[in-house]
Amino acid sequence: MSASIFKAYDVRGLVGSEITPDFTFATGAAFARFLKGEREPGTVVIGEDMRPSSPELADAFSAGVTSQGLDVIRIGLASTDMLYFAAGKLNLPGAMFTASHNPAAYNGIKMCLSGARPIGKESGLLLIEKYVNEGSPIPLSQVGVERREEMLEEYVDHLLHLVNLTGGRKLKIVIDAGNGMAGYTAPAVFKKINAEVVEMYYELDGTFPNHEANPIDPENLKDLQKAVKEHKADIGLAFDGDADRCFLVDEKGDLVNPSSLTSLIATRELAKHPGSTIIYNLISSKAVREIVEENGGISVRSRVGHSYIKKLMAETGAVFGGEHSGHFYFRDFWRADSGMLAALHAIAALGENDVSLSDLLAPFNRYISSGEINSTVNDAVAASKEIEVIYGAKPGVELDHLDGLTVTGDTWWFNLRASNTEPLLRLNVEATTAEEMASIRDAVLNTIRA
Repeated sequence: MSASIFKAYDVRGLVGSEITPDFTFATGAAFARFLKGEREPGTVVIGEDMRPSSPELADAFSAGVTSQGLDVIRIGLASTDMLYFAAGKLNLPGAMFTASHNPAAYNGIKMCLSGARPIGKESGLLLIEKYVNEGSPIPLSQVGVERREEMLEEYVDHLLHLVNLTGGRKLKIVIDAGNGMAGYTAPAVFKKINAEVVEMYYELDGTFPNHEANPIDPENLKDLQKAVKEHKADIGLAFDGDADRCFLVDEKGDLVNPSSLTSLIATRELAKHPGSTIIYNLISSKAVREIVEENGGISVRSRVGHSYIKKLMAETGAVFGGEHSGHFYFRDFWRADSGMLAALHAIAALGENDVSLSDLLAPFNRYISSGEINSTVNDAVAASKEIEVIYGAKPGVELDHLDGLTVTGDTWWFNLRASNTEPLLRLNVEATTAEEMASIRDAVLNTIRA
């Protein structure tokens, strides 16, 4: 088994060579062993996406869990946020079989503690990996029991309880499910909303015949952009494979900056919960901090990654957290991320106002950003150090190392982070003008790529 299967926040690998039923049985047993050590409840909720391998892998995982004497509730087909809902509502640990936005050849497991609390490398994954490697003895005690439970309607009702969608104007919405799990959850949600929905790629197909279910890649959004303009729709939604992320397209067919959506949701949550804390990750636009504070909220900057965001939310009591990668976290959703809930906030805000989506978001688009640019480098540490030396010598420039290297000037900032898994440096630049952004972007890239 490759150690690389155990990532920072989940398990992910190639089906057949890395992810096999034998492996998932061993992981299920290891997860149960870990849960016993954590004194967690003795039942595990298991959900699965539409990938052809998911049912068999989930079966084997369930057998591993029950071999250790724990019980299992199978909720069947689910988005990742629906699994988090089940883990939160039932207050049980959970496991979701999905490889998220990865291509068809992959599958994986996202695990959480009771109440949808995250498990990452620092909070259990390393120990689970250790148990997988050393093997978990089958106890002589009675094996656990598996049963099935339907959670879709409860999930939908909870979302619609959190966002009021009554009374707004009727919108035309194009939804690209990418042949992923939004094709299962979106019909159940949108049949209860006063909206005209144009459905794209709703067929559950883990081979992804139309495009990869990865909306962070602009190439995968072209069909949605075209459809929004053709249908003269008010808004377009694109979900990733397990539907925990959602990206927006406005009425012009232009991509919505995820930081703008973070700002929009933050203003809505602060209107409901004045003075609350909002978390944003450090590659989000600096407009997010400004808008949170203008609306009387407390802004807290976080490292990139859901386990850091969720931890900070728990520590600060934050009502909402947003990541520039399209993950949005809600206190009232057990601090878990939900692409569907973020989409419903955008739809509610648009329905309450007689303006286009681009006009609604215009106040939040204050700066010009580069988007994330990846560079393959021989030595990420040395390249970052060189940038630190160059910019550290400039007057009026601030440096910090919360996550990688962040360099801040008067009218610009950039962040340089090393990938956890690849020899890559990730660059994000933001500035007041397009010219300044391009100048800083090119200067940094020329240095690290030299």
